[in-house]
Amino acid sequence: MNQTTLTLLIDAGKIAVILGCTMGAVAYTTFAERRFAAFMQNRIGPNRAGPWGLLQPLADGFKFMFKEDFVPEFADRFLYRLAPIVAFVPALLLVGVLPFGPDLVIGSQVIPLQIADPNFGVLYFLAIASFGVYGVIMAGWGSNNKYSIAGGLRASAMMISYEVSMGLAVVGLIMMAGTVHMSTIVGQQDGFFGWFIWKQPLGFLIFVVTTFAETHRVPFDLPEAEQELVGGYNTEYGSMQLGLFQMGEYAHLITASALMVALYLGGWQFPGLNLLENSPILYALAGLTVMAVKVFFIIFVFIWVRWTIPRFRYDQLMRLGWKVLLPLALLNILVTALVILI
Repeated sequence: MNQTTLTLLIDAGKIAVILGCTMGAVAYTTFAERRFAAFMQNRIGPNRAGPWGLLQPLADGFKFMFKEDFVPEFADRFLYRLAPIVAFVPALLLVGVLPFGPDLVIGSQVIPLQIADPNFGVLYFLAIASFGVYGVIMAGWGSNNKYSIAGGLRASAMMISYEVSMGLAVVGLIMMAGTVHMSTIVGQQDGFFGWFIWKQPLGFLIFVVTTFAETHRVPFDLPEAEQELVGGYNTEYGSMQLGLFQMGEYAHLITASALMVALYLGGWQFPGLNLLENSPILYALAGLTVMAVKVFFIIFVFIWVRWTIPRFRYDQLMRLGWKVLLPLALLNILVTALVILI
């Protein structure tokens, strides 16, 4: 077997494993959210499908598959069908540039635990993440429903408002790192106090808040807002199409959490981990474990906030984006530039 064929097989294997793990994480993030919500509300939660309810995500998937698939009479069929795919696929594309652990060395073969490592990784992530909102807008318009279009318009307004602040928050980090290369940024965060959260605390705070808005999580779930808009952009959706929207939301949540860990929380690095460098396989597994624990801690925070904080009013949402986060993001860039200059 020549080197080119071996490289292709390794890349195909990495894609299959990472996408499989991502979909598994999507399924059990929904389960974790339901159980945690039940705990906070003094309920039992899902406990019937399998031991301790662990098969509930599979049961939900089968239920979506066998539900009636319908299209509203006056809907735009093309946009209506395409919208869930447009909302779901970009969330999966985001995992392509995330570094999940240190390079795995087997003999003379070096296997990066990352599908692709372009030198514009951060820009790729921010660009692809913004595509998800097009699926929401298409769903709102294609459904031909007043609640759906209101949800789609809210999503587009939120994207315009919060994408700016998110991008500017990352600019401060890029100025300090001197690169947009994802694995290089992770490599620069060696040691606990080398993490960029300590060097960019304001940028991290802005990034966290804008990530809540990007993923349409409470208190920024205005595009759905069941009490106001019935279900917002997914009001007219059922069966597996609704399932694609929900899977896309949770996949985006997981990838956004992984980006937050990679940029600000040291990625797969942890104090004392370099002691395992003499054992390459153990070192790689330890790095993967550290990355997974950090990501699931961030996801836990997202779930915790959802069942703790009430939803913002729409005017509060816009005021926060334009009058608070945007000036703070610009101030963060100014302060970072002054620190670098001095």
